Amino acid sequence: MEWQDEGIVLSIARHGESDAVIEVMTENHGRARGFVKGGLGRRNRANLQAGNLLSLTWRSRIEANLGRFTLELLHSPLGHMIGDGARLSALAAITAVVASTMPERAPFLKVYKGLCALVNLLENEDGTLSLWGAALARLELGILTELGYGLDLSECAASGVRDNLTYVSPKSGRAVCADAGAPYSDKLLPLPAFLLSRDGLMPNMTDAYNSLKLTGYFLERNIWIVSGKGQPAARERLLSALYTASR
Repeated sequence: MEWQDEGIVLSIARHGESDAVIEVMTENHGRARGFVKGGLGRRNRANLQAGNLLSLTWRSRIEANLGRFTLELLHSPLGHMIGDGARLSALAAITAVVASTMPERAPFLKVYKGLCALVNLLENEDGTLSLWGAALARLELGILTELGYGLDLSECAASGVRDNLTYVSPKSGRAVCADAGAPYSDKLLPLPAFLLSRDGLMPNMTDAYNSLKLTGYFLERNIWIVSGKGQPAARERLLSALYTASR
């Protein structure tokens, strides 16, 4: 078995003294894992960093096996991120979320393109922790949709109105307007307005935190609890930083 593709590095694990097992999100083959001979040696170490874009060839005698990667670095965004803790924290959270939610060897082109767009945003656009957190929340909404757990934020579940949607029901995953939700606000999840805006509404720290709490609730209920691994540590650190900044 053999295939060629492009992919973004999600994680790297040591295998022996200098070899590595890497996890990538590819354009056409989804999330894939493979062995890299000498992956942690001097020649390849810089190439195998989370966020890097690689050209990959995967080979295995049997499709179900781990397989072996040969690779070439196409682009690294890290040169523009060194020394910027917010960007690096967001990058770690983004790659960890994709690694923890995407099924192996199943193509999800929209998620791949969303991941590429987010890495490009981190590399090239000025921003703050709130912007990076909000962008991750949008990607997570897309992941939920692609996996069949999408939220319905089009209208109020109680009244059918499309305006002033400020909550989400944790049971149904549907939006609830302010009037209908007010008596039950302590049981509903906040719905930050920027998630519904097409006008480039900028989120503040509280908005970004609430958006990640919203998507995280449904990721935990539908995906992470099944794997038994829970929320990735990098995502938890980003959430904690947003919480602290929003106080």
